[in-house]
Amino acid sequence: MRPGHPAQRRAAAAAGGSRRRADEPAAASPGSSARAPRGSGDAARAPRGSGDAARAPRGSGDAGEFVAGRNPVVESLRAGVPAVALYVGARVQHDERISEAIKLAAGRGVAVLEAGAAELDRLTGGALHQGLALRVRPYDYAHPDDLLARAADAGQLPLIVALDAITDPRNLGAVARSAAAFGAHGVVVPSRRGAGVTAGAWKASAGALARIPVARAANLARALASYRDAGVFVAGLDAAGDTPVRDLDLATAPLALVIGSEGRGLSRIVAQACDVLVRIPIAARTESLNAGVAAGIALYEVAAVRSR
Repeated sequence: MRPGHPAQRRAAAAAGGSRRRADEPAAASPGSSARAPRGSGDAARAPRGSGDAARAPRGSGDAGEFVAGRNPVVESLRAGVPAVALYVGARVQHDERISEAIKLAAGRGVAVLEAGAAELDRLTGGALHQGLALRVRPYDYAHPDDLLARAADAGQLPLIVALDAITDPRNLGAVARSAAAFGAHGVVVPSRRGAGVTAGAWKASAGALARIPVARAANLARALASYRDAGVFVAGLDAAGDTPVRDLDLATAPLALVIGSEGRGLSRIVAQACDVLVRIPIAARTESLNAGVAAGIALYEVAAVRSR
């Protein structure tokens, strides 16, 4: 019954009341939905390796996902990534990494389960798991207003980082790490067309995501407008900005710093929602900075201005 196998396609065709070839498109009858793609199988039409029923796409942050491989699993457990279960291969040869993973998981109350090679292949989507996989718990996002409340509770000027069209979860993790280091009160990401808190983000954050909240906004431009109404100035980081981030006077005021993607920068709507556009001066105009690196530099400069 492996998806895509000739026998599976024949069985699926027979179950649907049709004997035509499984790779021929089905004619949709009026009022009915189109037939799922070839090899999609039955049961929720989940992609191969998607795990349990109705799992959301990778990167959405709506469902748990898996860290695969001995070193990544051990590093994730060391970093305190919230996990549901540790899966250990039934017939794998144990080494110090597997022993440490089991010890760390047991110490944190994470279930340790034995799984066969086929089951591990299915759970991890065919990734190189080396007989070890960690299921990460779905992330509990905050509301954008919660970040202002967090600053108020601490008696501090709000400092919030917003990400516009950052699609790599590793960049989100790196930004969260810098935000925690330089005193930000949270990170805001859009619900769509943006990275969510996944296993990759947890790993890149080196545990910082356990110390700083991530809020999700249905509409980022609207969330920034709401911040402005609450007295927070919005500064967008843009290569074409008029003001060097080191000279940003608004750094001493309540501030939301918006980071765009490396290739496209800030979207037009988000740029219009900003009070000012600032830039990081670099030696060569042909060079660009990774979003995570740019966020770290900008947050350092804001922290330096505030300290003065």
